[in-house]
Amino acid sequence: MLPIRLTLAILSTSLAATAAGDVDRDLPLPRGTPDADEIARQVYFANHFYAFDNFSIRQRGRKATVLINRTSDGKISRTALERHLNNRYAADSPIKSRDLAIFRSGKLNGTGILVTEYRDPTKRQSYMVWLPALRKIRRFAQPDHEESWGGSVFTFGDVILRKPEDETHELLGKKRMRTCLGVIDELEDKPYRYVDRLPKRACRHVGKWVYGLKSTPKRENWWYDFRVSYVDTENFADYRTLYFKDGKLIKVIDRDWGLVADSQLGDPRALFWKSWYGADLRTGQESWAVIPQSVVQYNSKRPNKFWSERTLRRIKR
Repeated sequence: MLPIRLTLAILSTSLAATAAGDVDRDLPLPRGTPDADEIARQVYFANHFYAFDNFSIRQRGRKATVLINRTSDGKISRTALERHLNNRYAADSPIKSRDLAIFRSGKLNGTGILVTEYRDPTKRQSYMVWLPALRKIRRFAQPDHEESWGGSVFTFGDVILRKPEDETHELLGKKRMRTCLGVIDELEDKPYRYVDRLPKRACRHVGKWVYGLKSTPKRENWWYDFRVSYVDTENFADYRTLYFKDGKLIKVIDRDWGLVADSQLGDPRALFWKSWYGADLRTGQESWAVIPQSVVQYNSKRPNKFWSERTLRRIKR
C-alpha cells in the first residue's frame, strides 16, 4: 500500500477545482481595463469553472483524460482519470463546491478522492479518499502548497490551493503572444492510449493580446520569488505562467484552453482545458495532462448526491 502523503499527491487530480477566497459564481466581468487584483480574480474564476453548474471530464468508452510524466532520464509514466466538479449548491448551504476524481489505470485504478470546499473562508477543505484495496474511506488533512501533484511538475498550489489573496499582484501591461504552447516533444502528434492521438502543440493563441500579471507570494522564503502569467484580455484564460527564483526562470506551465460553443451560457469565461504542459528547468522533468474534447461534459442533470461518500464506495476497480 502506498504511503498516505504519496497517495494524496497522486490522487489529487481535482485539477484546480476548489478554493474560496473572495471569488464566487457571482463575480461579474470587469468593465474597462481591470487592475491586477481583478485580473487575478478573473483567472481564478475561469480555472475553477464557476461559469458552470457542474463540469466533468469523464471516461467515455476507451477515451479518458491522461496525465503523462517524463523524468529527466526519459522514463515515461501515465495515469488515466476522470473528474467531476459541482458548483451547484444553494446560497444557504455550507458547501461551496465538491470535486470528485476517479483513477482508471495503474496502481491506483479504482481509487477516488472527494474534495469539499466550504463557504466559510476560515474552514479548510476536506479530503475523503476511497482506497479500493481496503474497501474503506480515509479522511486526510489539506496538503501543503508546494507538494508535487500526481508526481508531476505541477504542485498542489498550482492546481488547487493557491488563492488570489495568497499573492500580491502587479499589472505589467499588455503584449501579444509570440510563441506556441509547450508539449513533450517526443510524444507530440503520436498515437497514444486513452486519447487515440496526442495533440500537436497549440499555436492558435499566437498574436492574441494578453495581460502580463506578476504575482509575488506573501510567504517569505517561498519556492519561487514571483511568477508572471500571460492572461487573455477577453476571456482571462491564463496561457502561460513563468516561475522565477533568484533571478532565474525555474519552471513553465502552459495551458491550452477551448471555448464552450454554447450561446446560452453567454460568458466568455465558459472555458475548458484541452491540455496542461509543465517543465521544471531545474530537474528536466516534464508533465503533460491531455483532455480529449469528447470527454468534456457540463451542466449535466446529475443530482448533488452524486458527489458523496456513496459514490466513492461504488467505484469499480
